[in-house]
Amino acid sequence: MHPPPEFDKFAEKYQRMHGAAIRSSGEEPEFFSEYKVVDTARLVRKYRIGEDLKILDFGSGTGNSAPFFAKHFPRARLTCVDVSERSMEVSKERFPGMAEYRSFDGGHLPFADGSFDLVFTACVFHHIPEDRHEGLFREILRVLTIGGLLIVFEHNPRNPLTVRAVNSCPFDENAILIDAGTLTKRLKSAGFKMRKYKYRIFFSHFLRCFRFFEPIIGWLPFGAQYYVVGRKDESV
Repeated sequence: MHPPPEFDKFAEKYQRMHGAAIRSSGEEPEFFSEYKVVDTARLVRKYRIGEDLKILDFGSGTGNSAPFFAKHFPRARLTCVDVSERSMEVSKERFPGMAEYRSFDGGHLPFADGSFDLVFTACVFHHIPEDRHEGLFREILRVLTIGGLLIVFEHNPRNPLTVRAVNSCPFDENAILIDAGTLTKRLKSAGFKMRKYKYRIFFSHFLRCFRFFEPIIGWLPFGAQYYVVGRKDESV
């Protein structure tokens, strides 16, 4: 991840800059935050990992996912972790009482082995140097329970509108986008048993009436974003 000061300087401006970067989609930042949590809830039901979950939001930033975890996972306990202390302060101010917050040094997660049933991370790894991905995935694997899920959402570098949005956004200045196949290989190498990856958000707000097609075209590598699902196997 970037050093904390770089994240810290964007904390108060994040929502405004994010909104400007995605303006061409016709959606507000909340749309992108909520659809990821809705997808995550569906995957949790599919893989039957329970309802009274301990969830880690890895790289939680200014807390955009927190209210949607409260909405869609009302019985879960949410923990947020980030290298940016200021971003977590902003999150606490925006959504008081919705999560527990823990500082992260960028390498070692401050939790015991098997602490979480689900680890969620949304558009974080494109900020992290590629040579650190596998080590962080191994660290995430360590803090998952047996059978626990890791769900990683990322921007799709094959989508030109996504690339343009990233290139125009100040806090994505040093971002290196990752294709779904590469990310999947890194999770496998770290020890995850892979479940699936799927592309998401093919249609802008103007064309939202066509979004009902998305469940059947998720294999097409042209959605604005994608998710990858890994599971901690009993053999780990």
